Amino acid sequence: MSIGIHYKNQQHIYDEVQYPLEKTGDSVPYLSYPLLSETGIVNHGFSTKLGGVSEGCYASMNLGFNRGDAEENVRENYRRFGAAIGVEVEDMVLSKQTHTTNVRIITEADRGNGLTVPQAFSDVDGMITNVPGLCLVTFYADCVPLYFVDPVRKAIGLSHSGWRGSVGKIGKITVEQMVQTYGCNPSDILATIGPSVCQDCYEVSEDVIEQFRTHYDETYWESLFYKKENGHYQLNLWRANEIVFLESGILPEHMAVSNVCTHCNHEVLYSHRAMGNERGSLCAFLALKK
Repeated sequence: MSIGIHYKNQQHIYDEVQYPLEKTGDSVPYLSYPLLSETGIVNHGFSTKLGGVSEGCYASMNLGFNRGDAEENVRENYRRFGAAIGVEVEDMVLSKQTHTTNVRIITEADRGNGLTVPQAFSDVDGMITNVPGLCLVTFYADCVPLYFVDPVRKAIGLSHSGWRGSVGKIGKITVEQMVQTYGCNPSDILATIGPSVCQDCYEVSEDVIEQFRTHYDETYWESLFYKKENGHYQLNLWRANEIVFLESGILPEHMAVSNVCTHCNHEVLYSHRAMGNERGSLCAFLALKK
């Protein structure tokens, strides 16, 4: 199956590790990173709009229960996507995102949360675990997915970073939680920035930029944003989270920065900026193999 993903030709510091690849499993296309796959210890993927059973504005691989889609369709979509990446629906743990920087430690008690058992927590935009088989799941439609894998301590993290999460540096908080909880060394952690809105497509107002000026050193401003004639700015969330990775102690050779824009690819990826509220949700999935 041809996905037809458009890769942005933007220059970053670590171009050589920017290689999300399109894959197909059981007729369900998804995106993944060789950087993570080559560890041999995780199952992971990022969904597209393709390969599901949802209809209308949700067509077809909608994974959001809160979008207005039929529940039975969403559940079937999870079953199909899980089969494609080698994960059981019963092992998935769904986040409850509210653009915070809250990171939750996921344990055996959370297995199936939000999918096969009722949602037991809220205000969680990041999750970490060292329990084999548990699959962390977070939601997107332009915001930035951050994947973390420590092949030494056998621990993982998955966080949702919109502009608020990027200002609050949820990626750094996730790494700090992995260090504190599992004894991880940041220099061992592999980290990737998943498909999300690119700088060319992400216009923001002055008040948003003021927060980035407050939380990011001035030496980074030129690569983070630029002002346009209309008084608004184009913001680079990919670069922001790349900086967060570096500040967290992650090595440059252990990073993969996305060059896939959800807005540019809104025919195959849900994009809030392109589609508004009448759309489905994409998901990032990450699990330690059983």
